Amino acid sequence: MTKDMTSGSPAKLIFGFAIPMFLGLLFQQFYSMVDTLIVGKFLGVNPLAGVGSTTSLNFMVLGFCMGVCNGFAIPVAQMFGAKEEHRLRRYVTNGAWLCIIFSIVMTLVVVAVCRPILVLMQTPEEIFEYAYVYIVIVFWGIPCTFLYNILAAIIRSLGDSKTPVIFLAISSGINIVLDLVFVLVFDMGVEGPAIATVLAQGISGIICLWYMYRKFPVLHASREEWRPEFSYMGKLCYIGIPMGLQYSVTAIGTLVLQAAVNGLGAAVVAGVTAGQKINAFIQCPLEALGQTMAPYAGQNMGAEKYDRIGKGLKSAVGMGFAVSVLCFVLAIFFGKQLTMLFVDASETTIISYSYQFLLYCTGGYCLLTLVNTVRFTIQGMGFSVFAILSGIMEMIARILAATVVVQMIGFAGTCLAHPMAWLFADVFLIPAFFWCREKVAKQG
Repeated sequence: MTKDMTSGSPAKLIFGFAIPMFLGLLFQQFYSMVDTLIVGKFLGVNPLAGVGSTTSLNFMVLGFCMGVCNGFAIPVAQMFGAKEEHRLRRYVTNGAWLCIIFSIVMTLVVVAVCRPILVLMQTPEEIFEYAYVYIVIVFWGIPCTFLYNILAAIIRSLGDSKTPVIFLAISSGINIVLDLVFVLVFDMGVEGPAIATVLAQGISGIICLWYMYRKFPVLHASREEWRPEFSYMGKLCYIGIPMGLQYSVTAIGTLVLQAAVNGLGAAVVAGVTAGQKINAFIQCPLEALGQTMAPYAGQNMGAEKYDRIGKGLKSAVGMGFAVSVLCFVLAIFFGKQLTMLFVDASETTIISYSYQFLLYCTGGYCLLTLVNTVRFTIQGMGFSVFAILSGIMEMIARILAATVVVQMIGFAGTCLAHPMAWLFADVFLIPAFFWCREKVAKQG
């Protein structure tokens, strides 16, 4: 059900909202992690490296989809906070039209250029076809990605962070079962986990649609409210596209970094693949805190309670720092064991690469906390253009790591890339937040 985040303790509201968000992100990671685990255990190192080599390309494209959907939900949160239900529904319906257009165009374009991009990334020959088959199937499922993410983002913007988690848990279970069936029963290669991922994402989206229709009367739009309106679409694109581009611009640096990793050989690619999957899983609490701040800041902006935004951000940062320390300790003591979920214990070289990668990443989680919480707060306040600029800072850092640091110190340079990116983004985002806060205060 809907939840008003404009009154009550900011810390309690953020914590209560972030817990279901955290569980939802864990289930989302199951899609990717289970694919990787099954590929590594049952199909071998080269298929594992092939799937892993597509991570940055996957992030660039699907990250744009998720960013756009989260951006489209921000005006919804603002209208909910302002109690303007008619305008809320107009944003929802116009966002739906935009998602249909975006999903069709993106699917056709991305599938067409997929193979040339993998060539540009210098994907090793022995893993190239594994990479192409896996990622092109995932990209055919872009409409399913849009369907789930726009619906889940709208539900969260109304203060309900629990329901999307339940549906995602169901689809994650379906994904795991289909992975095993396609690989072990039907003897499929990497195409099996890819098809399972797309089907599971589509199922979670359909369930979200059914639930929204039944449980959120505020979203029941009239025929007139379903009419496309360019003024609403313009506002949605103004907020949503920069948020999507922030992911894509960031991913450009990741693509350059992946090319550098590919040049170090299949063993390094496999090690980084395992490390990235574990890293994505461990950092879910920090991602949850960040994504909580967008609807929190959005609702309070709509209600013109600007002082609560800063108080909420301070609480979120404190929680994130505490979690960061725990994650680093977890990586130190269990990093190698976690890697063995993906590869056999005999693959000592790959395990060593993965462990080193994890230590560098988790050691920089305090920097990541600031990136997530500050960036999403700024976006919730309506200044989404800053998302692109912070993404550019991350892109610059990763390109420097790939082209300079890796050449100087080898594999350790790839490990330093993510902490460097977070530091560069923080140097921009922290002053940007104070500028946004001052501008909002003057407007108020």
